[in-house]
Amino acid sequence: MRRGRRQTPWFIYKDIDVKKPKRKFHSKLSLRKYLMYFLKWDDDLATSIYHTFIALCYLTPILGAIVADSWLGKFKTIVYLSIVYTVGQVVMAVSAIHDITDTDRDGTPDNMTFHVAMSMVGLFLIALGTGGIKPCVAAFGGDQFEDHQEKQRSTFFSIFYLSINAGSLLSTVITPILRGQECGIHSQQKCYPLAFGVPAALMVVALIVFIMGSGMYNKTAPKGNIMLEVCKCIGFAIKNRFRHRSKTFPKREHWMDWANEKYDKLLVAQVKMVLKVLFLYIPLPMFWTLFDQQGSRWTLQATTMDGNFGILMVQPDQMQTVNPILILALVPIMDSLVYPLIKKCHLNFTPLKRMTVGMLIAALAFVAAALLQLQIDQTLPKLPKGVAGQVKFLNLNQAPLTVTINGTADVSVPAHQVNTGGYLTFDKPVRVVFNKNTSAGTDLTLMSQTRRTALVSPTLDMNLVYDLSKKPDDGMNAIRFVNGLGSPLNVTLGVGDIAPLSVSNYSLVPQGKAEFTIMNRGGASCLYSKELGFGSAFTLVIPSTFNIGSPDCWQAIQVVEDIKPNTIHMGWQIPQYFLMTAGEVVFSVTGLEFSYSQAPSNMKSVLQAGWLFTVAVGNIIVLIVAEAAQLPDQWAEYILFASLLVVVCIVFAVMSYFYTYTDPAEIEAQFRQPEHEPEEKKRDRVEMERKDSDCSKGSKGSDKKKRDSVVEQHNQDVKQSKM
Repeated sequence: MRRGRRQTPWFIYKDIDVKKPKRKFHSKLSLRKYLMYFLKWDDDLATSIYHTFIALCYLTPILGAIVADSWLGKFKTIVYLSIVYTVGQVVMAVSAIHDITDTDRDGTPDNMTFHVAMSMVGLFLIALGTGGIKPCVAAFGGDQFEDHQEKQRSTFFSIFYLSINAGSLLSTVITPILRGQECGIHSQQKCYPLAFGVPAALMVVALIVFIMGSGMYNKTAPKGNIMLEVCKCIGFAIKNRFRHRSKTFPKREHWMDWANEKYDKLLVAQVKMVLKVLFLYIPLPMFWTLFDQQGSRWTLQATTMDGNFGILMVQPDQMQTVNPILILALVPIMDSLVYPLIKKCHLNFTPLKRMTVGMLIAALAFVAAALLQLQIDQTLPKLPKGVAGQVKFLNLNQAPLTVTINGTADVSVPAHQVNTGGYLTFDKPVRVVFNKNTSAGTDLTLMSQTRRTALVSPTLDMNLVYDLSKKPDDGMNAIRFVNGLGSPLNVTLGVGDIAPLSVSNYSLVPQGKAEFTIMNRGGASCLYSKELGFGSAFTLVIPSTFNIGSPDCWQAIQVVEDIKPNTIHMGWQIPQYFLMTAGEVVFSVTGLEFSYSQAPSNMKSVLQAGWLFTVAVGNIIVLIVAEAAQLPDQWAEYILFASLLVVVCIVFAVMSYFYTYTDPAEIEAQFRQPEHEPEEKKRDRVEMERKDSDCSKGSKGSDKKKRDSVVEQHNQDVKQSKM
C-alpha cells in the first residue's frame, strides 16, 4: 500500500458498515409486509414484485460497472448513485404516508394508485442506486492495495464482509421495531415511513463521511468505455471466426485470437481472462437460489414455530438475525483458525475448492430445513383431500345438543361449545337433524378442502361460517367472537360490532397478552384477557348466560380452539442457519476475492458486476423452479433445491479442475509492447487477406498476381516503417 494511505481501507470498512442497512432495511419481509399490508396486495403478487425488485438490484451492477470503468470512475459512481439511492428511499417513505390521500381520515388511503406509483418509482431508484454501487464498493476497496499485498487484500475482503453483516444485524433487529411503531396525523398505523426514512437519513450521513475521506483514497482513473470495447472485440472475433470457418485456415489456440487482426493483443488477452472467469460463473446462481430463500421460505417456516426463548420473544422475521450473528463469529474463525490449519496440513485448499465446499454446505442446510419441515407438518391443520370438506357444530343453546347425521351417526355438542372430537369430514351432502327432530332436518353441503363452523341457535337454526384453514401469517394469532346474546355487542382490538347470534371476522393479534373490552349498547363493559403464543386461531363464545356487568364476567366466555398454537421451537432453525452461513462465508467471501484477483486492471468492476449478476439469476430461478415444480409439500421443495445445488456443485467442481489460475498483472506486462504491435497486426492482416484470396473464385494466375501484389505492398510498408 502506498505510504500515507495505510488507514484508507479501514475508513472504507466503516463507510460500508453504515451503508449495509440500506440493503437490509429492504429485506424480503419488510418489503413483503409493506406490499401486503399497506398496498393490500396478495401474497403471490407481493412475492413476485419482491423477487423482481431483487433481480433488478443485481442486474443494475452491470450499468454501474460500465459507468465506473468507462466514465466516472469508482469514487464518483459511488457518490452519485448513492444520491439516487437516497432519493429512492425518501420516495418510498413518502409513499408509505397514508395521511397524504386519506381524505376521510379512516386510516385507509383513498387513492391507492398514487401510493403504488410512488412505491414503484422509489423501488426503481433504490434498485438503480444500490445495484449501481455494488460492483464499485468492493473493487474500490481492493484498489487501495498494491499487487504484492495479496494477504492484506484477502483480509480486507473478509473484514469487508464482516462489516456489512454487522450493519445487517443492526438493521434486521431495528427494522421490525421501527415498523411496529404507531404513527400518523389523523390515524395511527404501522410506521412504514419511519422504517424507510431512517435508512435514507443513515445514507446521507454515510455519504458525507465517505466524501470527507476523498483525499485519503487511491482513485483509479477510468480507462474508456471498456464494456463496449469488450463487446465489440468479442463480436469481431465471432464474426471473423465464422467468416474463416473453412479448413483452409489453420486453427488458433483460442477463439478470441481471431480478434487479433483488429484489436490490441493486450485487450484480447484481458478479454480472455474475463471470459475465463465468467464461464466459471455459469453454475453459481444456484447457490444464491438457495441462499435468498432465508428471507422467504425459511421465514414462512418460522411463522409456524414457537419463538418463545424465555426472556426473549423472537418474531419470525427477526430469526434472520442469526445469519449476520453467525457471520460475525465465523469469518474470524475461518480466517484465523480454519484456513491456517488447513494450510499447515499441506492441503491445497484453493479458492475454487472453497467455493465448491461452500455450495455443498448450503445444500446440507436445505436438507436440514426439509427434515425440520417434516416435523412441523405434523403440527399443521390437516385439511381433507379431493372434494371433501370439514365442519364442526357450535351449540349456542343453554342445553346440550344432539346432532344426527344421515339418520345414523349421533354427535353430542355441549352447551356453548363445539362437538366432541373436533372437525367432521364429509365428501358429499349429508342430512342433519337436531335433537332427533326429524321433521326439521337440514341438508348440509360443504365446499371441498374448506373448514366451516355450523352455528346452531336456540331455535335450532343453522348458520355456516368459514374457519381458517391454515396458520395465520407471520406468527400472528387469529381471534374472533361469537355473540350468543339477543342484543348487539362491540368488542375492541379490531373486532368491532357483532350482531345477535352471529360471529365476527377474525382479527390478527400478536403474541403476548391480548386484552379485549366487550361493551353493550347501555355502556356496560367487561374486560377479557388471554395469553397468546404464535400461530393459533381461537373462537371466543359469549354465551346467552353472559352477565356483562358482573366482576367475573370474563369467566363465562368459552374458548374454542380452531388451530393449535405453534409447538416446535424456533431454535430448531439454528442448525440450518449455521450451515447456510458457513456455506456463505466459504463461498461468497472467497468468490469476491477470487473475482478481484483474476480480473484485469481495467475490468475489476466489470467482473464484480458479473459476480453480482449471478445473484439476480438466482432470484429468477427461485420463481421459475417454484412455479414449475408445483410440489404439494414444502419439504419436497427443499429437497428439490438441495438436489439441484448438489448437481450444479459437481459440474462446478469439474469446471474448477480444469481452471488455471492467472496473474493478470503479469499477463498484461507481457503484452505492453506497443512499438511492435502495428507491424505484427499488419502481418496478420496481410496473411488473412492472402488466404482469403486463395479461397476466392477466379483463375490461379490471377490469384497469384494478387498475392504477389499484396506481399510486395506489405514489404514496402515494412521497409518504410523501419527507415
